Amino acid sequence: MSRLFGAGSAYDAFVIGFRIPNLTRDLFAEGALSAAFVPTFVDYLQRKDRQEAIHLANLVATAIILFVGALCLLGILLAPWFVPLLTPNWAHTAPEKTAAAVRLTQVMFPFLLLVALAAQAMGVLNAFNRFAVPAFSSTWFNVGSVVSGIALGFWLGPALGLQPIDGMAWGVVIGGGLQLLWQLPSLYRLGFRFRPALDFAHPGLRHIARLMGPAIIGNASVQVNVLVNTFFAASIVDPVRGVDGATAWLQYAFRFMQLPLGLFGVAIATATLPAVGRSASSGDIDEFRETLARSLGLVFLLTVPASFGLIVLGPSIVGAIYEGRRFEAYDTHQTAIALACYSLGLAGYSAVKVLTPAFYALKDSRTPMAISLASILINACMAWTLVTRAGLGHAGLALSTSCVALFSFLAQFLAMRARIGGVYGRRLRSVVLKTLAASLVMSAAVLASSRAIGHVAGTGFLARLADLAVSIPLGLVVLYSVARALKIEELEMARRALASPVARRLSLE
Repeated sequence: MSRLFGAGSAYDAFVIGFRIPNLTRDLFAEGALSAAFVPTFVDYLQRKDRQEAIHLANLVATAIILFVGALCLLGILLAPWFVPLLTPNWAHTAPEKTAAAVRLTQVMFPFLLLVALAAQAMGVLNAFNRFAVPAFSSTWFNVGSVVSGIALGFWLGPALGLQPIDGMAWGVVIGGGLQLLWQLPSLYRLGFRFRPALDFAHPGLRHIARLMGPAIIGNASVQVNVLVNTFFAASIVDPVRGVDGATAWLQYAFRFMQLPLGLFGVAIATATLPAVGRSASSGDIDEFRETLARSLGLVFLLTVPASFGLIVLGPSIVGAIYEGRRFEAYDTHQTAIALACYSLGLAGYSAVKVLTPAFYALKDSRTPMAISLASILINACMAWTLVTRAGLGHAGLALSTSCVALFSFLAQFLAMRARIGGVYGRRLRSVVLKTLAASLVMSAAVLASSRAIGHVAGTGFLARLADLAVSIPLGLVVLYSVARALKIEELEMARRALASPVARRLSLE
């Protein structure tokens, strides 16, 4: 996308067009629905039989088709009204960009229904300890959306009367369909057959609905924060690019931040949710506390060094992958700045992914809801202060996002500690401090390596590749050595988790 569209008008419109259905996906599909459905489904598997659980899954799938389908239709019809509200500055300076954003929003809204069903399928498979297939489903979305988008936008576009960016929008819908289809054979092998079922009096469905209500309100605050940042980003006028650029730079940077977030934060949270759900269901708080503490320790061990790495190597990473054709050196610089600011909140963002479902497993959806609502005010005040008063532009928006993530983690952690009588705070504090020390040593080594290579080879494409090829392995070696010397307990758990797929592969060969 960066090579084809850069940080110009078309990509800005695509970001806005994808934002609304993607936000509602986070809100209904992979947010409140997953957090409410998985613990309830696990409880049915443990306390009832498989057929009861299958019936509950069919009830939920039918409700998704009815309600989320209606939401998609409503979004398509109302797009001409709510998109201009998000981008008021464009209406005066770039009306054609607003029109494109409306059109792209309408094209991509059905993606919400497909990914909601895919999220439910993921929850069922995870409840049966099937993690590989659902984890790989996002790859089908990414690859499928890019390949089909390029085919429709560039190869078949002239014949179909599609603009290149419109083809990419249709690719998003196709990718969402592939994400769902990839998981269906695994569900079939577990004995699941979809049969439409309606029973709004069913106790399991009513319990999920009760959990989803506060969860939607709680998660809605995150989406409100994103919408607030979108509003501010669309109002930024860059001295070089004018009204173009800020929205795209933030999106490109956040994609990089999502890499460690998905690899570590979301993955650990996904694996933790069934375990804490079983512990909460059986009333074993000691096991619940132990699982949660180890998960948080592992999150910090993996995400804190990743944050330092993204800050130090951001220009080389962004330049090596994004820069070229329509994405220029100026875009690399601005995206790297946003990435550094986003990275400051990576650990908090990832830890919240673990803590929030843990509250839901305890049948407590009010605490994360209250904390999320408080974050709306904090984010709005910080965004306004950093962008309008401090004049930090898009970097200020990324920084406000990080501050809100850290606030949410700290508030949820303190609430969870009070709720279950401690979360091994001393051990976690030790892990955090030792990880910070190891990350600082790693950053010093990586910074020295990166500057030495830049001094010799410059900042071209090959120079940046050389920087990454040398500095990343060097950083990993230094990090592992220091962490081992500091005797970080979670290091061995992380090593086993990362090495076990390789060991299995070697044993098969």
